[in-house]
Amino acid sequence: MKMRRLLGAGTALILAMGTSLAMAKEVSIGYVDGWSDSVATTHVAAEVIKQKLGYDVKLMPVATGIMWQGVATGKLDAMLSAWLPVTHGEYWAKNKDNVVDYGPNFKDARIGLIVPEYVKAQSIADLGSDAGFKKKIVGIDAGSGVMLKTDQAIKDYDLAGYKLQASSGAAMTSELGRAYAKQQPIVVTGWVPHWMFAKWKLRFLEDPKGVYGAAETVNSIGSKELDTKAPEVAAFLKKFSWQSKDEIGEVMLAIQEGAKPDAAAKEWVAKHPERVAEWTAK
Repeated sequence: MKMRRLLGAGTALILAMGTSLAMAKEVSIGYVDGWSDSVATTHVAAEVIKQKLGYDVKLMPVATGIMWQGVATGKLDAMLSAWLPVTHGEYWAKNKDNVVDYGPNFKDARIGLIVPEYVKAQSIADLGSDAGFKKKIVGIDAGSGVMLKTDQAIKDYDLAGYKLQASSGAAMTSELGRAYAKQQPIVVTGWVPHWMFAKWKLRFLEDPKGVYGAAETVNSIGSKELDTKAPEVAAFLKKFSWQSKDEIGEVMLAIQEGAKPDAAAKEWVAKHPERVAEWTAK
């Protein structure tokens, strides 16, 4: 009886160790907290990885440069917010030999300067002669691709005296909302996909000099070690892609209206099992 108890205890210990090892499978994903598309995409992907692939997922909100550096050095396993080829072109050039590109998770992305439809200016060049903007462009986090391109646009379009105000995605949309409510001129750095296009009537200023580039893709990027460390996750990232701005917009709008990102992601995954099945099919 004593021997049987010992064997039972040993079996239980081995099973517990096996369970512990299984639960120890973890991947880390970096994202930019101020970018609504980055938050939505990353949380949905994380939910699928947890539910369907059996990995714990550690989500790390970081600045753009740190996100790229983290994946390139292996401190982060992946990111799903690489805007290519223009917006994050400098980051790609610096880190491309140390990362793996799993392809686009969103196509037809775009960055540029955005104004309300009631504004008269049609082109970036018009900002120079329109005093209503008070020589200010409301930006997001310093170092992001759209901010770097806007610094270039100020030079290329000779917008003498213009100041690019660094803030955050949330602060930018708050200032846009206040100006919109009063029908005041405002110009902000922005991008699609973004929930603000569903909330307000906005448009991009024309960019005849092509500073901001044409339509881009948002790509999933992994560390060199990810294929070996978590092959199922790497396989998923190769397949994971939004069909349209409306599909990702469903998640972004839910978060904007007050849902926690992880709750919005869980709800979306529960509502769209056929899409999840496409991404995780072997």
